Amino acid sequence: MTTYRISEAAELLGVSDDTVRRWVDSGALAASEDDAGRSVVAGTALAALAVERARTPDDPAAGSSSARNRLPGLVTRIVSDTVMSQVELQAGPFRLVSLMSTEAVTELGLEVGSRAVAVVKATTVLVETPR
Repeated sequence: MTTYRISEAAELLGVSDDTVRRWVDSGALAASEDDAGRSVVAGTALAALAVERARTPDDPAAGSSSARNRLPGLVTRIVSDTVMSQVELQAGPFRLVSLMSTEAVTELGLEVGSRAVAVVKATTVLVETPR
């Protein structure tokens, strides 16, 4: 299961660390502790919250591609069969859907709650994982 530290969750949602802590304290977002005793949020819970509240976060890899339309976010849903998969990504207020091979989903290690970047070039949406 993918988890994110409070600061990472805040970055992905485009809010402050304190805001994420308040959401955890109020029960709006579930958190647990990792092996080091730090508070972490499950990627699946973060993805669900992103659908409701996120703003587009900064893309730390921007400029490393010829594509100018890069939308960083979280994977919120994957529907796969043996050949093809439908991957939904919540990038701030934007829901993007990409169709790709199930093999590509596996190779990229995509799962609900994982970080990804939608790269839009013409009418095609490509999904990348950060370095």
